[in-house]
Amino acid sequence: MSSSVDIGDKSVVVAGAGLAGGLLACYLRKRGLNVHVVERRPDPRSHVVDGGRSINLALSERGINALKGIGLLEDILSITIPMYGRYIHAVDGSTMFQPYSTDGKECIRSVSRLDLNKRLIDCAERAGAKLHFEKQITRFSPRSGELFFTDDTKCAPLTVVATDGAYSPVRRSIMNAPFFDYTQKYHAHGYKELCIPPIEGTTKHRLEVNALHIWPRGTYMMIALPNIDGSFTCTLFMPLKGEPSLESLDSDEKVMAFFNEKFADAVPLMPTLLHDFKSNPTSSLMTISCFPWSVDGRLALLGDACHALVPFFGQGMNCAFEDVFVMDKCIDELTASAPGQEVPWEKVYKKYEVLRKPNADAILELALDNYIEMRDKVADKVFQFRSKVAAKVGKAFPNQFKTRYELVSFSNIPYTDCIKRGLVNDSIIDELVKNITDFDPEKVDLELAKTLVDKHFPLQH
Repeated sequence: MSSSVDIGDKSVVVAGAGLAGGLLACYLRKRGLNVHVVERRPDPRSHVVDGGRSINLALSERGINALKGIGLLEDILSITIPMYGRYIHAVDGSTMFQPYSTDGKECIRSVSRLDLNKRLIDCAERAGAKLHFEKQITRFSPRSGELFFTDDTKCAPLTVVATDGAYSPVRRSIMNAPFFDYTQKYHAHGYKELCIPPIEGTTKHRLEVNALHIWPRGTYMMIALPNIDGSFTCTLFMPLKGEPSLESLDSDEKVMAFFNEKFADAVPLMPTLLHDFKSNPTSSLMTISCFPWSVDGRLALLGDACHALVPFFGQGMNCAFEDVFVMDKCIDELTASAPGQEVPWEKVYKKYEVLRKPNADAILELALDNYIEMRDKVADKVFQFRSKVAAKVGKAFPNQFKTRYELVSFSNIPYTDCIKRGLVNDSIIDELVKNITDFDPEKVDLELAKTLVDKHFPLQH
């Protein structure tokens, strides 16, 4: 029989001390709640973390907005590098810069997953959250609200928020419940992490530092994000099987021949290429969608535990941080009439999941679409032309016309609205380019553009 662990029935348990769990613990402690964070892994602040699986993260407006709520933004910004656009590397070695925003001033920020995680855990601990590392959950009881652990202990907290990732044992415990819908998809593409080190003996970067570098190659691509130590974390995304694929690159000779042919300009920058390719694991890409996200007032799922994404829009972390922000706002709204009252967790969770589920579905779709754009379309002449036309319209009407990328990365409007507005944008660009045959964006009729933009996005007075 399981013995009890020291987590009382008035406690809120955050299952998982990753990025979303660390941020959520900070928000909950700000309300004075008794918070316990349980995590199966060792404390990353005092243990070496295995490399080879951590795609660098891109912090954008939604994540920044959530960090502001706990007063941690400036601290986090100090360990980020701004990236103002995509730096495209063609097969022939030519390059082209594509800014992320119409005015060229907006940026997303490259940040180390590990460094960010450490700072969020520090913040949660300083705020008074109790941390329990190497404490692995085996299951959650929907009926009693109890959590059971591998060390044969259990607890019965007030409520649990599961931020324990795509393979969540907490979510697994409720998947047999009536009317619980669940979809999991492994994708045909996987990834391998590689590295471009700093210039030897320095902390200087070998490539333009304030950009996300992309080597688009049709059915596969390599990207590189800058780190503050002067290195770049590179990730090769390509099919797991077939030709070419990660599986087919099964010898030193094949690896080097492939990179020398397809990424010739990158090879001289990657002295440890062969070692990295052989020693770092081949990792899979998976999406998860499920509903409902809560069980009465006993449990809620958050982040990858209920909506795991592919990383191609840089929104996995930002979406999870927005989950935290929205849940906190739901608590605000449902306790506003009686400050200091106990949190009505069931009502909070129902409101939160209704608000977030459609947006989680939307960003899942957007992220999959963006992979095709990054690996293929960014090098396409028609796509480049349409992007230049969109930039021209955006400069002419900056308060009305925003590209889909700008809406997702530099605003807090719902992802569902980003899709809707993106479709309208496409219809506007279709109309503007239909009679231009030589790909010259200067031939765009701005009078027609104004008519279309005013029709679909009238100025709010």
